Parts: sequence; C-alpha cells; structure tokens
Amino acid sequence: MFLFYTVPIAKSISYKTVYLAELMQWMAKYQLVAFTLLLSTVAIYSQPGSADHTITDTSGLNYIRQHQQENVFTVRIIAINGNRKTKESIILRELPFKSGDIYQLSELVKKFEIARKQLMNTALFHEVVVALKSFEGNNVDIAIDLRERWYLFPIPYFKIVDRNLNQWLVEQNAKLNRVNYGIKVLYNNATGRNDKLNVYLINGYTKQLSFSYDRPYIDKNMKWGLNIGMALGKNREINYNTINNKQVFYKDTNNFIRSFFRSNLELTYRRAIKTRHRFGFGYNVESVSDTVVALNPTYFKNGSGRIAFPEVYYVMSYFDVDYNPYPLKGYIVDLYFSKKGFNDKLNLWQLSAKANGSWEIANQTYFSARLAGSIKLPFRQPYFNQRLLGYSDFFMQGFEYYVVDGVAGGYAKALLSREIVNVYFHVKRKRDELMYKVPLRAYAKTFVNAGYMYHPEPGLNTLNNRMLYSWGVGLDFITHYDFTFKLEWSFNLLGQNGIYLHRKAYF
Repeated sequence: MFLFYTVPIAKSISYKTVYLAELMQWMAKYQLVAFTLLLSTVAIYSQPGSADHTITDTSGLNYIRQHQQENVFTVRIIAINGNRKTKESIILRELPFKSGDIYQLSELVKKFEIARKQLMNTALFHEVVVALKSFEGNNVDIAIDLRERWYLFPIPYFKIVDRNLNQWLVEQNAKLNRVNYGIKVLYNNATGRNDKLNVYLINGYTKQLSFSYDRPYIDKNMKWGLNIGMALGKNREINYNTINNKQVFYKDTNNFIRSFFRSNLELTYRRAIKTRHRFGFGYNVESVSDTVVALNPTYFKNGSGRIAFPEVYYVMSYFDVDYNPYPLKGYIVDLYFSKKGFNDKLNLWQLSAKANGSWEIANQTYFSARLAGSIKLPFRQPYFNQRLLGYSDFFMQGFEYYVVDGVAGGYAKALLSREIVNVYFHVKRKRDELMYKVPLRAYAKTFVNAGYMYHPEPGLNTLNNRMLYSWGVGLDFITHYDFTFKLEWSFNLLGQNGIYLHRKAYF
C-alpha cells in the first residue's frame, strides 16, 4: 500500500510524527520542487489534539485518505532569508497565508506557488523559493528564500523618439537627431518598501527634466499608496498633423516650437493582491508656436496656441498571471477613465479598457487572446486629442509605419506560441557567494489582429472607418531583468509585409 504527498521542501526538514521510507536527494536547495513520502504497510500520522495513531491494517487505505483530508496544519513560523534590503512587511504583504492560518496540506502547497508567483511579479527578486521548512505535530514552518535584484541604476539614457524601431530605421534613416540622450537614475526599492524614485535629465530631440516617486504603501494596513510626478521640456520639432495615416512633422532648427509641463498626484488602493485602484489629479500646460497653429488651426481648439487644463482620472488594474513582463498563463484587465478640461478650450471624457487571457493548451504551448478599446466624448476633438492606434501600447502588428487617429476604436488579437529555448547561463562575480543564473527563453509564435478606428472627419486617412487586419509569425526572446525582444514578420490588408522589431510586449 502506498500513500503519496507532493509538496515543496526547504533545505532541512524535521519530523516528529511522520516516518519516511525514502526522501529523494535531488530536491531542496533553491527550487520549488516536489518530494514523495512513501508509506508502506505502516502509516503513522497525528490528528489535532490527539496522540499519534498507528495504522497497520493494509486494507485501511480509504481510512487513511479520509482522515488525511480531515487533517489540517497551522502555519507557525514564516522564515524569510535573503532580503538584505527589502522589508519583511513588503514580502509578507504578497503572501496568501500568514502565521496562525490553518490549511489542509494540499491547499497550503497550492498557496506556495501563488506566493512564489506574487513575489516574482514584484520585480524585486531574481529567484524566489517558498517551501516547507519543518513539521512539529500539526504545526508547519515555512521558509522563503530570496535573491534580490540590483536596485540602483544610474545609467546613460538613449531612446529613439519615433513610435517603434522600424519607423526610426526605415522611414527616418536612423537619424541621431531623432534620439533623446542623457542620464537617468532609477532607484527601485529605494527604502526597502518597493518604492521607486526616477530622475531623468534628457537632451537631444527633447530637452526634458522629470522625476517621479511611487510609494506603494503609506498606511499601517498597507492598502493605500502615493505617487507624485513632474516633467517639463521643449522641442524644436512637432508632429502637427496626420495625412495618409502618416505623421507629418514641422521642424525649426533655430527655435523651440513646443513646450510642455505635466504634473500629477495619485493615490493608490490595493485591498488584496491582484487588484490595484489609482485615483489621480493632474495639471498640464502645452504650447506651440504660431507657425504650428498656421499649419494646423485645429491642433488646439479655436486656433489657440496654448492650453492649460486640469485632469482627473481613475485606473483599475487586475493582474493574475504567472509572469507580468511576459504572461503565459492568467488574466490581465485594465480600465481607464478620465476627464480632461472643464471649459470650452478643452472638454474630453475618455474611457479605455484592455483585457488579456493566456492559457497553456499543451505542453509548452500557449494561446493568448487580447481585446482593447477606447472612446472619447464628445467626438469633435482637436488634433491634440485624436491619437489612437499606433501610439503607446495601443497597437496592431503589421501597421508599424502607420497611425490611425480617431475618437473611438478597438482591436482583437490572438496569439499561439511555443517555447523553443529555455536555458540558464551561470555567472559568478568575486563578491558573490553563489552563481547568478541568467535566463534565456525563446518562443516561436503566430498571430492575427483585427481592428476598427472611427473618425468623424478622416480626410485623406484611408485606414479610418474600415476593418483592419494583419497576421504573421515571429520569435520572442526574454532574458535578464525582464528584457524582451521581438522579431516579427507581419502582413497587413494593404498587401504589405515586412520584418519588424520591438523591444517590449504590446498589450
């Protein structure tokens, strides 16, 4: 007669009431792995509040199973190791269990994987192991072993200003005058509370100074957070119109023709783990030269060259995925609602929604479906408020060289991918006790896109007010510090195709 348990285990484990026939040696150190307890003819276990019982009747398998289902364990100690900077409260906040909780063993093991996933998705750690440390009667101790990332990055800044790499390489001939450069200081986990301080000093295409500070928790209950930010800058070139679904630019080499100021104050609320709410207030100022107004009198409303407006917004984000930077299993939902301006110069209500679902449909084979949509009211908006498809993460493969302005629209995407490479390279520095594992994963994929963008006055822009389609194949690469690189061969309904490069995962 055999009875099996499958649970993670830490480096060492002690047993008071369970005798093991065999403990496999390959598990244990820094991986979330399984072990097998083999009980033969004699099974010994304990029940809450009673002495140990010995079952010697080999016909009693059903009896053991029945009582094992009734048997529960109390989480006694949660031992955290490897958090040199991160506060324990931040780590405990991500766990789906706490000291004093009571679970059946099978239920507790499931929560180990949830805890590991949540801690990895904080982007604070390279490695996370959540495992049993020891049993004592019906008490269990849990070990959480961590390897923290490097958090301070004072590094050079180099970024193209065009919407994607292909537009810069092909349409702009990789001109360096369309590049921002400077220095950025990214200080993640600045005080050990998963807070982020970012400072940018930018030159080149845009002269810009900006900073932001995000503190996820400011209260004792660790539910409310605070985010503040500010940016100011100016440009010698501006995208002042869209013709034939191409951005049209005007440049003045001697004078700055655009200036901007943006600021925001945001409260965040995270009651549990998967859902975050953001309530924000912003104040923005934009101004352009008289030449820009002459080229496009509808850039701002009523032929104005300057606009200043407050903004209030609400964002709800739901994440329940295995890995935030490149989800293969789970769900993401993002809702955005804002009101910009409160007078005739600017009056905009905007509602946007995005959703993504990913499933493993076979061994190392995954399917993802994505939906996104946005509507802006009223429909009559100045050019300043008409950006839609092709900007930021509102994007369809195969249309990298085009933009589709509008006031309402959406798209659907389907993606089928399969893992083809999953390796680690071991790197050891002199000061490190253990080797770092630098991952490299690659996925082969095929995809299809469909979308529609509405514009009340499209003019010469022929991609508006019609169904848009695209499809293709590609390779995705993911490595250290969540770096993602995408190589895609895409086709669109215009009969065009090409090889396209992307640095990040578009929603």
